[in-house]
Amino acid sequence: MEERTAQEIIVATHYPRMFASIALAMLALFLLIASFAELKGYHYIGSGVAATNTITVTGEGQVFAVPDTATFTVSVIETGKDVTTAQTAANTKGNAIIAYLKSQGIDAKDIQTTDYSVNPQYDYSNTVCPSGTYCGPGKQTLVGFQVSDTLTVKVRDTQKAGALLSGVGSKGASSVSSLSFTIDDQKGLEAQARDKAITEAKGKADALAKSLGVSVVRVVGFNENNNQPYYYATKASAGMAMDSVAAAPAPEVAVGQNKITSEVSVTYEIR
Repeated sequence: MEERTAQEIIVATHYPRMFASIALAMLALFLLIASFAELKGYHYIGSGVAATNTITVTGEGQVFAVPDTATFTVSVIETGKDVTTAQTAANTKGNAIIAYLKSQGIDAKDIQTTDYSVNPQYDYSNTVCPSGTYCGPGKQTLVGFQVSDTLTVKVRDTQKAGALLSGVGSKGASSVSSLSFTIDDQKGLEAQARDKAITEAKGKADALAKSLGVSVVRVVGFNENNNQPYYYATKASAGMAMDSVAAAPAPEVAVGQNKITSEVSVTYEIR
């Protein structure tokens, strides 16, 4: 009877302690998880807070620069009774033009073939009926082939543009067209125009906030319209056919200047 009483005493004292230890362990785990979740939430404190009081202003910036690059296209068009004849004539003139451009200091990377096509040429005739009117399907007769070879040329010294326009004509070009002037570092000028636009927008925001009796807190929205360069250059008309073998007098090409414009819209939080 005494032994049974001792066992009961051991059970009565051991199990409550074990349950207490388990409870403490579970409590500690719960607190650890809760603390981790709270710490994780600190990353989001202060972010994603929508501004309730705002003003939106616009700004425009302009930069002017003299173009440093000219681009034009030159085409050779030849016909022949068969493909070989037409290609031989076109390739001979096209190769001569490329050789000429390289001899004038144009780098190979600035001469690009942008089109090369071979097309059949047909004569079409209608069937004449006994009554003297046209009737029935017409007749299609293959008469030869036309080969077109087009190069796009980039000239990094705009002062050479006029002479090159004339020079390619003497090498057999059929037409010269699409003369345009650009600026090689366009991105840099766009950044300058954007900075001016943002400065103007900031000045407007400060003036408006002063009139309203509030303070500008932070930028909460920004949008920029696409930069489109405006050309103030008198472009030489270079769309005529080149008939003479001898080089024509070089046209005086007016480069002028380009205007790069940036328009921005900025939204500020006010308080």
